[in-house]
Amino acid sequence: MKRVFQCLSFLLVVFVLFGCASKDNEDKTVGDDYPSGDLAPLDKKTTVVVAEDGAASGAGFYIAKEKGYFEDYNIDIKFTTFANSDDMLPALAAGEVDIAGGVSTASFFNAIAQGIDVKIIADKGHYFDGNSYFSFVIREDLQDEVKEYSDLKGKRIAVSSRNAVDDYIFQRMIEHAGLTEDDVEFVLMSDFGNMLAAMGNKSIDAALQIEPLITQGESQNLHVRFGDATDFAPEAQIAMVLGSPDFIEKETDVSLRFMAAYLKGIRDYNDAFLYDEGLDEVIDIMTKHTALKDPEIWKKVGVTGLDPNGEMFVDDIKKQFDMYDANGAISGDIDFDKAVDTSLSEEVIDLIGRYER
Repeated sequence: MKRVFQCLSFLLVVFVLFGCASKDNEDKTVGDDYPSGDLAPLDKKTTVVVAEDGAASGAGFYIAKEKGYFEDYNIDIKFTTFANSDDMLPALAAGEVDIAGGVSTASFFNAIAQGIDVKIIADKGHYFDGNSYFSFVIREDLQDEVKEYSDLKGKRIAVSSRNAVDDYIFQRMIEHAGLTEDDVEFVLMSDFGNMLAAMGNKSIDAALQIEPLITQGESQNLHVRFGDATDFAPEAQIAMVLGSPDFIEKETDVSLRFMAAYLKGIRDYNDAFLYDEGLDEVIDIMTKHTALKDPEIWKKVGVTGLDPNGEMFVDDIKKQFDMYDANGAISGDIDFDKAVDTSLSEEVIDLIGRYER
């Protein structure tokens, strides 16, 4: 009887092990016959909640949704919005939201340091060389006076926030100019739209502005682009995709497929804006999901850089944290090896291949 029991126990263990392995293999099966052309779809329709407010940096989500990449994996996307990150981050940590976008700020890092567990998982915004979407402009009438970065000495420069990525970019610029903050007048102006008005009434001389307001201000002869942010911050990580720990670590069959669809959307975005392939279709999607509704303006603006392999400038994220910490704006420490988790995008790349152009 004891031998029979041991035999049955052994068979049960074998069944469980091989049963789990079979399920795991099924979840990650790759084949050309599937709708996606790679991973098998989920067995049942699954909703993924994404906190996204219509920012242009959400292009990967919008394109993947409209072109059916999420649907190929049997994923339904539900977009939701929050008034601010103070509300969004706890919801993300609790799993009420699966995916969100975020930018580097002292308050963001403080939330993580204080136990709000969210994962930084992929790129959601960096610079395209020479045509940055988040860059400095100067008043149109100052072009003859301000020709080099060092010429900004004594000028009034509007920046939208302190101890956030905007401040970080500003600090990199004045450092590049060979100046200190004491050499210029820092003007805190949280509304980018107000910067246009301030240019018009000449209450500021320069601003760290964002598209499409950069293009709008140029068309209204209020300001002109001044150099490019890649002159001094070529590897700045402006925005990141954030994930709920449960979604990333426990719902791996869903999160893997979500990331695959997201990266396909980003690849179409790069094909469109960098290589003019499928541009009209992508612009139609962007006008549907963002506040910029004019297709012709989309062809003129400096668009958000989005990495087609999901890769981030992780060292730059750490540099931003270090700057806020040096300013006394950080309360607590962060284990970046835990907070930054690129395993999901890396696994997807192994399955669908790298984007190489």
